[in-house]
Amino acid sequence: MKVAYTPKFLRMLKKLPTDLQEETLVRIELFKDVKNHQFLKVHKLKGRIKKYYGFSVDFKNRVVFDYLSNGEVILLMIGDHNIYK
Repeated sequence: MKVAYTPKFLRMLKKLPTDLQEETLVRIELFKDVKNHQFLKVHKLKGRIKKYYGFSVDFKNRVVFDYLSNGEVILLMIGDHNIYK
């Protein structure tokens, strides 16, 4: 799977603590293989951002993404559950 990043995602990622940045990059690599989606808890979102999807980085932080085409996604946001608001 190909992964693209929005400038907003990259800015949000840089603001995170270094250890969380590293864990996020590990999770993104896992995300590239569809077999890991259940482990990462990939799910369709609800509410205001219901057209997007998310996956877990840790118990608190999530990545929000959207499917662009077959086999390609774009990462939109990262953060705790407040990004869903």
